[in-house]
Amino acid sequence: MKHAYAFPQGFVWGCATAAYQVEGAAREDGRGPSIWDTFCRQPGRIAMDQTGDVAVDQYHRYQEDVQLMRWLGVGAYRFSVSWPRVLPAGTGRANRKGLAYYDRLVDALLAAGIAPWLTFFHWDLPQALQDRWGGWEARATATAFADYVALVTRHLSDRVSHFFTVNEFGCFTDAGYADDTFPPGKRLGRRERNQVRHHGVLAHGLAVQAIRANAVQKPWVGLAENAQIPVPVIETPEHIAAAHQAMRRLNAPFLTAVMEGRYHEAYLEEEGENAPVVAPGDMEAIGSPLDFVGLNMYAPTYVRAADSSSGFAVVPHPESYPRLHMPWLYLGPQIAYWGPRLVWEIWKVEDVRITENGCASADRLAPDGEVYDTDRVMYLRNHLIAAHRAVSEGVPLKGYFVWSLLDNFEWCWGTTRRFGLFYVNYTTQQRLPKLSAKLYRQIIAGNAVV
Repeated sequence: MKHAYAFPQGFVWGCATAAYQVEGAAREDGRGPSIWDTFCRQPGRIAMDQTGDVAVDQYHRYQEDVQLMRWLGVGAYRFSVSWPRVLPAGTGRANRKGLAYYDRLVDALLAAGIAPWLTFFHWDLPQALQDRWGGWEARATATAFADYVALVTRHLSDRVSHFFTVNEFGCFTDAGYADDTFPPGKRLGRRERNQVRHHGVLAHGLAVQAIRANAVQKPWVGLAENAQIPVPVIETPEHIAAAHQAMRRLNAPFLTAVMEGRYHEAYLEEEGENAPVVAPGDMEAIGSPLDFVGLNMYAPTYVRAADSSSGFAVVPHPESYPRLHMPWLYLGPQIAYWGPRLVWEIWKVEDVRITENGCASADRLAPDGEVYDTDRVMYLRNHLIAAHRAVSEGVPLKGYFVWSLLDNFEWCWGTTRRFGLFYVNYTTQQRLPKLSAKLYRQIIAGNAVV
């Protein structure tokens, strides 16, 4: 059967998770506390004052979860390594039991024919570094991160070749140090916030260098960034040009700095005396060449052409705009086309991956024991149709990772929001495939949207 939305041969289908959201085993086998462990114990920070102490217990159930992936037919699993599990004090001697867990996970994936795609940092900073240096307020945390990356690279790169340095700069910089919504729960001034941002992108750059210097086999190195994805309000030349301008400006502190090895002139001008202090060699490290760019994409930012110095204006969502089961999760499948296209056209990236895409749904077990998450089915199908448009037009989009494999600990929302293809009973830890899992399995089997 010929499908209208068939993807190229070799297109990588995967799924993704993060250590603190799925592993559990928070106090087992020598793992040290992370800033999320601390934050979760501050009353009122997390829905129902929940923690990730158990999460969905992948630390003990990884073999079962690998079999779920095998049933789906995915070719890749994006997971993160817990820094405090490997280095409980953030620096110093490695925790061998922690490394042994990732040995077991990687070996199980490879035995199932699934490629491990490893993320070094998905927000769980060792609490020891927060206590010692103030976390990302200190340049020392960026260099400590590079040391941790070098250690794990030496240990696992005989079997792992795909690496992400960090996941989503803004979520561990702005959300933690300026917005007070993520750990460590601070509200710094603009100058201090911008310096935290700089240390975040510097950590990425130093990590790229550490991976390349320590890998046993040739590594494939990138990052996973939740860049703002500008979607032109109408696909006419002037609005498309505005989207190009907006991509660089809206992502100036992070992705633009990484891709260009310099801060956007408008960002520096706007911040003035609050601009980050940059040491010699920093921007060269930050701009270290990448093998691929990963985009975590959920919701659109609509832009239009404007008669202004920037050349664009953001168009706010009207009150009636459709959303999924999160306040920020506006529906806009065109991001799966415009994100890869803009990265390719602006920065000449020849390997783009959608490294997270998915939605929260108000999932319930039906009387027949099934989960009919038709909203997630609609979301995934429409985003993948937009992704197909990209590949059909020659955009080098080469893979897609759905978020997430499992319902899990959804950060400040605890277990009150579900993003998984598999429904998790948080009492028994039983996993059940939702309708969306069955859809994704069919898509992978046919290498086409069905």
